[in-house]
Amino acid sequence: MRVAALALLLAALPAPLAAQAGFCADSTIPAPAARDLYCIDLVPVPTLPGAGGVVELQPGETPFGLAVTASGALRHGLVASVRGLPDPGTLGAFTTYVAWLADPGFATVRRLGVVRNGTVPLGEADLDKFLLLVTAEAAETVGAMQGPRVLRGLSASTRIGAHGIMAMAPALRRPPEGAHPHHEGGDSAAAWRMPPMLPGFPMMPGLAGEVPPTRPWLPVAEGAPRARPREVLVLREGDSLTLTAGPVRKPVGGREVVLYGFNGQVPGPLLVVPQAATITVTFVNRTALPATIHWHGLRHDNRFDGVPHLTQEAVPPGGRFVYQVRFPDAGLYWYHPHHREDLLQDAGLAGNILVRPGEADWLGPADREEVLMLDDLLADGLGLLPWGEETPSHALMGRFGNVLLVNGEPGWTLAVDQGAVVRLWFTNASNTRTWNVSLPGARMKVVATDLGRFDREAWVESVVLGPAERYAVDVRFERPGPVPLVNRVHALDHLGGRFVPLADTLGVVQVGSVAGRPGGAAEFEALRVPGGEAAEAALLRGELNRPATHELVLTLQAKGLPFGIERMLRADTGYAHPLEFAGTMPEMDWLPTAAMARWILRDPATGLENEAIRWHFRRGERVRLRLRNDRSVIHPMAHPIHLHGQRFLVLARNGVPATRLAWKDTAIVPVGGTLELLVEMTNPGKWMVHCHIAEHLSAGMAMVLVVE
Repeated sequence: MRVAALALLLAALPAPLAAQAGFCADSTIPAPAARDLYCIDLVPVPTLPGAGGVVELQPGETPFGLAVTASGALRHGLVASVRGLPDPGTLGAFTTYVAWLADPGFATVRRLGVVRNGTVPLGEADLDKFLLLVTAEAAETVGAMQGPRVLRGLSASTRIGAHGIMAMAPALRRPPEGAHPHHEGGDSAAAWRMPPMLPGFPMMPGLAGEVPPTRPWLPVAEGAPRARPREVLVLREGDSLTLTAGPVRKPVGGREVVLYGFNGQVPGPLLVVPQAATITVTFVNRTALPATIHWHGLRHDNRFDGVPHLTQEAVPPGGRFVYQVRFPDAGLYWYHPHHREDLLQDAGLAGNILVRPGEADWLGPADREEVLMLDDLLADGLGLLPWGEETPSHALMGRFGNVLLVNGEPGWTLAVDQGAVVRLWFTNASNTRTWNVSLPGARMKVVATDLGRFDREAWVESVVLGPAERYAVDVRFERPGPVPLVNRVHALDHLGGRFVPLADTLGVVQVGSVAGRPGGAAEFEALRVPGGEAAEAALLRGELNRPATHELVLTLQAKGLPFGIERMLRADTGYAHPLEFAGTMPEMDWLPTAAMARWILRDPATGLENEAIRWHFRRGERVRLRLRNDRSVIHPMAHPIHLHGQRFLVLARNGVPATRLAWKDTAIVPVGGTLELLVEMTNPGKWMVHCHIAEHLSAGMAMVLVVE
């Protein structure tokens, strides 16, 4: 009892921002992150040549994969290591040194804190481009810069600027509405046409006349039924269900298009099942392509995992397959195809599973709950933009959509009483988009993620979801009136060298003037510390003290890219953003296929890559796995890495211990960064590990681990 109580106490204590000299200050320390992105040199003024230092950009405090403000800016923790500063009194009537954060135009200047020789935490930076300044001041309490500057540094993001030479190139001429260049017959709606641009972003010059080197493809079905809203199916132990994948008609962007749905629904039925139940699902494939169902996140029987050529063969059009599906863990899961999911999943084949816990108070009280699947579709005035038939297009960035959807619709609505606490279960079903969703005016706390509860609940301003991630947040609506559900991000304009705030309203919650049940406020204010998870997390943190036993490098081999794209990418290598939230150059993203971009998981110990890797483990092992995202490739990207059939904890990001732990199956590895995972090998079988950007998976970014 004493050990458990101590573990619980340790887990409840917030972990402080690291204050020891890190890899930026000590070149002998193996760098867990790219130095050019996450280290800022502090340069002295000429009169103090012996002074200097470095600031390390550490992951900001967050329960999510990336720390992001509600408005969409990345947050970095700042730790300064300074040397050679003389007594400030030698410079004049000064007693101290103070650090400041400023944007390049000095429209924003913020005091960070007192600086001295040695290592000092300075709080957080949440500006897209910023300067760090150290000045000599008369007092520690000054609120504005008054004294002389002694040190200065620039964030890596200040290196990006407008590509002047490229901007002066002839403008890309878009074919007129209704034209279909490089069309080779068939339904004219399936002809290639350029994706629409985001308003306010310039088009990339030099790509006129280019189309992806694969045939365009769209689902076609005469007389397809109109898609129906998602149904909720409450199932019990031993129940049976048929899921039929087939064509449906649905309005998208003002045009009626053909998509695919499960049982005529987009998204597919929401399955609500009790923990530890087993059900039988008969999958019927009435699409034009081979398909399977993967039960994402479930630690169930390997033979029913739905991975073609590994656990089963793909079900041909007109065929069927029977799955026995077990639900060992409470939480939110989802199902989707695992053959050409860049196409089939994007076209609508996805659905959620809510597994009810056996424990009565597994989560705190809520007045109601809503399961929200976030997705996007790429369309223009003529309808859906085609997918590649033989191979995926959009193989570099992944296919960003421009029509944002909640549960298959562009406008989600909900009516609640004043003071109601609503549990929102979010799933990101997008091919590549990472979301940053919030409800301005309502308070939120995150309570659970992929496979379970956090060891400590946390207040949050927004929810950051990489592809395939899930999070549960409790939201209290305190004031009457409309509360929008918004996705707010900062998009990187590569040609203009700037960050542009984007905001999309996904829906609205209408809060009534009648008060809900009494007592809800006090229950909501409590940040719960689940005893089992907290004790387990405190004990497993000790795994940080032993080195990683396995490592994967996430990298890229590009060849045969169109000249204009390669020229642009080479001009853009001076800076790589940790994660791009929007597709700001869709005509560039559209052209590369999997033949041009081979995304790679590489085992540095053996040099083996992707399908050649076969790691073997014993059931019950706990494995320390390091994921390292290669900064040096021509187009680095963040990768949401998914492990089938197992669960893991994210122990550290860029070498900094995580402050909140929860069991997950998918986690984002930012550009130039590392994740340290503790993987619990509980399920025997052959299990896939892959990037959940659908185009990256189709471009090879997958391997297999074997649990014996």
